[in-house]
Amino acid sequence: MERISRGLLTLALVCVLVALSARNGSAEVVDRIVAEVNDEVITMSELQKASKSIEEQEGISPKGKEDKGLEHQMLETLIDRKLAKAEAKRRGIKVDDKELNEALENFKKQNHLPDEDSFNKALTKAGLTLAEIKEKIADQLTQERLLSMTVGLKAVVSESQVRQFYDEKYKAGGTQLHLLTIKIPYPPGATEAQQEEVKKQAENIFNAVKGGATFQDAAQKYSLTATDVGFVPENELDPKLSQFLGKLSPKEVAPVVTPQGIQLIQLLERRSGQAQPYEEVAPQIRRMLTQKEMEKQFSVWVKTLRENAHIKIML
Repeated sequence: MERISRGLLTLALVCVLVALSARNGSAEVVDRIVAEVNDEVITMSELQKASKSIEEQEGISPKGKEDKGLEHQMLETLIDRKLAKAEAKRRGIKVDDKELNEALENFKKQNHLPDEDSFNKALTKAGLTLAEIKEKIADQLTQERLLSMTVGLKAVVSESQVRQFYDEKYKAGGTQLHLLTIKIPYPPGATEAQQEEVKKQAENIFNAVKGGATFQDAAQKYSLTATDVGFVPENELDPKLSQFLGKLSPKEVAPVVTPQGIQLIQLLERRSGQAQPYEEVAPQIRRMLTQKEMEKQFSVWVKTLRENAHIKIML
């Protein structure tokens, strides 16, 4: 299973997805400008929010020099996003209301927000308004079009590349686990009492599912989101996690405690991962490899925008 990219294209939705699963309680930030990009600015609050999103998404908790390194890396990414957004505007790339509404509905489905009530609760918990999330999704669609316009023809994936990826990731087969997850993160700088509150919440959800509630319904009771991660090859999991999940029966739930909080995992199904025929999965592999190649080419292209831009970093 491919890890989530930190690339320019995926950053916008990554930030939205994490925001919808995060808890309130972020430390107060005294805002200041950390970079100028032509006639726009990037603030410390923007930078910290983006950095926090990546930390939550990938389960990392950098400290000291590592934390500063991630901050500087994220600032460079935000600068590239500002430049790309300005270039899209210059080229007249727009997203109309119909396309935006369709994308928003798809977003709700992908994040298991079946009705307006659950969607509004998730927005409130994330500290977002409907206008703000629409803006984020519109930015994502705009960048996708800019990417296609600027590097689409350069992103060529050969048949041999598709075949090689199939041989490495699909051909061997192996056991696959269909998993649902609920993340319950600790608040930043959580006290022992706050950690105990999270543990109690996880215990309540666990008992609710054990008593017959669905994983999704139990999560929604606490304004959390149950994420369906699909079938995951067992050999791609951490060996200790794989061994832990190997003891579960279908529909059973187990808690996993991490430095960031508690994650509840439900095993829906375990299947023998018989290799899918090449002809069946080749189109999917080609799309994925083409997307990665486009992002790679786009990262190279966006650097050319820097040559004619005024950029001042004050971090």
